[in-house]
Amino acid sequence: MSRRIPLTGIVGLVVVALATGCTADSSAGPGGTTDATSESDAGVNAAVGAQDIATGLALPWSMAFRDGTLLISERDTARIFELDDAGNRREVGTVEGVRPGGEGGLLGLAVDDQDRLYAYSTGTDGNRIQRLTLDGAPGSLVLGDAETLVDELPSNSIHNGGRIAFGPDGMLYAGVGDAGDPGRAQDLDSLAGKILRMTPDGEVPADNPYPGSLVFSHGHRNVQGLAWAADGTLFASEFGQNTWDELNVIEAGRNYGWPVVEGIAGEEGFVDPVQQWSPSEASPSGITVVDGTVFIANLRGERLRAVPVGDPTAGTDYLVGEYGRLRAVIEAPDGRLWVLTNNTSGRGEPQPGDDRIVSIEVPA
Repeated sequence: MSRRIPLTGIVGLVVVALATGCTADSSAGPGGTTDATSESDAGVNAAVGAQDIATGLALPWSMAFRDGTLLISERDTARIFELDDAGNRREVGTVEGVRPGGEGGLLGLAVDDQDRLYAYSTGTDGNRIQRLTLDGAPGSLVLGDAETLVDELPSNSIHNGGRIAFGPDGMLYAGVGDAGDPGRAQDLDSLAGKILRMTPDGEVPADNPYPGSLVFSHGHRNVQGLAWAADGTLFASEFGQNTWDELNVIEAGRNYGWPVVEGIAGEEGFVDPVQQWSPSEASPSGITVVDGTVFIANLRGERLRAVPVGDPTAGTDYLVGEYGRLRAVIEAPDGRLWVLTNNTSGRGEPQPGDDRIVSIEVPA
């Protein structure tokens, strides 16, 4: 069992967006996990002390802070909202050309060190990554023009990936799913089933592992979360198929096995996950790293899992079954954690006010 990390206040934002949207991702695998989440649910849940920050959200997928203001994406409407300190939402605009359907739509958001907004979305010719202008001050932001940095990424009604995040190196990373064609995850000429790395302008960095290619790592099925520890270690959460969901440590140019292997296989040439779970206990989505702990929002598992960076084979569960499906996590400027639920997608059991952002305090 991992130690619990004391957090003064709420430590981040757990954005809980949509589930994977396909039967394979939501079906239960055989029992057994490699984690150490054995505390009683009642004891863990009672210690959290959660409260609502915002309610009435419609299929939100991602959140990002820009100059202290929270921005939220809605998958099917392609709208972006800002959230004020009182939890009130205000629409800042709609991303043009988004084609929702299945797991596609307006997905991940990210902000660079110049407060520029980036979005991953499904268009008419595949998934794409765009940089969007935002005019005005917090409380009166207006979404402006979109500059497409990368387009024609493989897309489908399932396995679109969609998580984007800036690393400590200033580069933009993107998880691209296999788009329902597993074999492409092993094909270095395809961008499907990969984690991509690019400059803020969408160019190939000179130090990428494959010259002239955006590919940073391959052999992925559907990466859903990206976050870095203080020492620069990149963690990624990933939906498995029927057997194992995964938490991986990502290194440049490495092969993570899909579809040849799923979960811990010990086969030469493939990198094993540092932890795996049955899909019924996981479906790990967005992640963040705070004070030496990887926080993982889980959809089907309906829990927030805390995994210590120093021992990523361990873990402690919070909010088990309390708020339904959880999509992602992000750290707020005040060092608190907020959790976004995903129960209005037709898979969860919505409660009055769903979907919502919930703030939590993880006890010592």
